[in-house]
Amino acid sequence: MRVSIILSTYNQPQWLEKVLWGYAFQTYSNFEIIIADDGSGPETFKVIKRFREESGLCIKHVWHRDRGYQKCRILNKAVKSSETEYLIFSDGDCIPHRNFVMTHVTNATEQTFLSGGAIRLPKHTSLVITQTDIKNGNAFDVYWLIKHGLPDNPLKNLKLVSTEHGFDRLLNSITPAKATWNGGNASTWKSHILEANGFDERMLYGGQDREFGERLINMGIKGKQLRYSAICVHLDHSRAYKNTTSIEKNLAIRKETRELKKTWTEKGIVETPFYVYESKSDHIRI
Repeated sequence: MRVSIILSTYNQPQWLEKVLWGYAFQTYSNFEIIIADDGSGPETFKVIKRFREESGLCIKHVWHRDRGYQKCRILNKAVKSSETEYLIFSDGDCIPHRNFVMTHVTNATEQTFLSGGAIRLPKHTSLVITQTDIKNGNAFDVYWLIKHGLPDNPLKNLKLVSTEHGFDRLLNSITPAKATWNGGNASTWKSHILEANGFDERMLYGGQDREFGERLINMGIKGKQLRYSAICVHLDHSRAYKNTTSIEKNLAIRKETRELKKTWTEKGIVETPFYVYESKSDHIRI
């Protein structure tokens, strides 16, 4: 089936380009890419334009003006612009393993969402990864990554080893970690997202992805663990938008969602004005 990859980004053109090359080298290619851009500047536009020309991939750029952290709002816009029935969500700083899309597609079943995993890289390792390293698999080779600065932690790095050696399913089945909605690596049917009214646009940084997943669970949508099968490497970056106030606000909203067993947000897709024009460069400004 044809699927949509929704990538969130904000002013990280260098990282976004590496991530896009990860999708250019996927073993499963029947997808569109939708970049959910929370107000990036012209450098991001240039990267997308250049990559579209070089790769030939179908890419939409859904953008709104920078008015502070509004990731949930731009994600809702991206969901509305998608043209497929199944949506895979990740971030513009998460390079996907070559089997990333295939793994999500082959594990997609009705009344479920999929929860994948990630390996966080230090800054030096993130910088040295090239297009060639993504194409030939170095970016997911644990020994190459350790040689270039990844801490040698067997437990944390097990995701890389298990994917390559075929015991990922066993680890998925025995891990004590719950299958939660992780915005950097998760997927489900568009119909489920619309039924929950998308992402709560009151949410700022800190747990906004989890709140959406909690509404899915309240709807009876079950999470399936793929943390050792659907893998990304997460490039290092600062989080200037992280603050205690936003996290406390988000925790209060999540508490309400759990206690009231909410399946719908009043501040989601249907309340969002949606004005679109498509320029010749295929950037969608909202």
